[in-house]
Amino acid sequence: MATRTAKTVMIDAFGGPEAMYLADRPVGEPGPGEVRLAQKACGLNFIDIYQRSGVYKLPLPSPLGMEASGLVEAVGEGVTHLKAGDRVAYAAQPPGAYAQARVMPAAQVCPLPDEIGFDEGAAMMLKGMTVQYLFRRTTPIRRGDTVLFHAAAGGVGLIACQWARSEGITLIGTAGTDEKCKLATAHGAAHCINYRAEDFTARVKELTDGKGVDVVMDAVGKDTFDGSLASLKPLGMMISFGNASGVVPPVDLMRLAAGGSLKITRPTLFAHIADHDSCQEMARELFDKVIARDVTLRIDQRFALEQVADAHRALEARQTTGSSILTV
Repeated sequence: MATRTAKTVMIDAFGGPEAMYLADRPVGEPGPGEVRLAQKACGLNFIDIYQRSGVYKLPLPSPLGMEASGLVEAVGEGVTHLKAGDRVAYAAQPPGAYAQARVMPAAQVCPLPDEIGFDEGAAMMLKGMTVQYLFRRTTPIRRGDTVLFHAAAGGVGLIACQWARSEGITLIGTAGTDEKCKLATAHGAAHCINYRAEDFTARVKELTDGKGVDVVMDAVGKDTFDGSLASLKPLGMMISFGNASGVVPPVDLMRLAAGGSLKITRPTLFAHIADHDSCQEMARELFDKVIARDVTLRIDQRFALEQVADAHRALEARQTTGSSILTV
């Protein structure tokens, strides 16, 4: 019998979007603790760009992609939370989500409620569970607190704007155009600052009567880091969770003392979801938010799997809003 294959996006070397190519990759049977999926849609995220370019090193050659949705075709020994035919979505290691089908560890694959479509499932897992850990699992954030969120019109940002609004948290966003700022405020940001038109740190101080914010959530990295620290009130928390503009240089810890006993952390989603029970709990809270319409998923870009290079170019150039997916 011929070996089944699935079109899968691969890299043999780190580089630009042109480093990616489609290959017909064998899809075998799931082993113990594994699941085989027929995928319906794949999510696009900055971590994919970091891995493709070599900012985050992968063993080569490697498939790419960290989130997708689809149907369970088969489960391996010991898998009890899934069965063949289940609708599922995931954001999880190892890379390989840019594919028509795959075998992968089952622990972080989550049953997808019928109320949520496959496109939304593929667009929401990595971004939505990131927002969940930012607001729930990183530092205490209470109703009435103020958060500064960079790239507020992006896929994570629009979910964060809605999440904050649903929790009574004041979110001040930043974005690179007036149109993106309007998008962020339409989704729940109390204010949004066009960082190309004005100094976001000075504007944050104006908006907070000179006090600064309780928490900064910054996935931009190098370009916004200094201004983010300066935007915090004493005892505030800086959450650096990405580096879209480049890696943050080494930090002098005395800056934290000078700013008023500031705190800083560099979390990753994959540390938070490494435990099966925690991952499933995080996903259920996210699904509940979406089903309750506290959070709606905005998918503004759809690309075919064969257009993955164009998709990466658009994401890197910050030409996208909301979420982007690859259709399988």
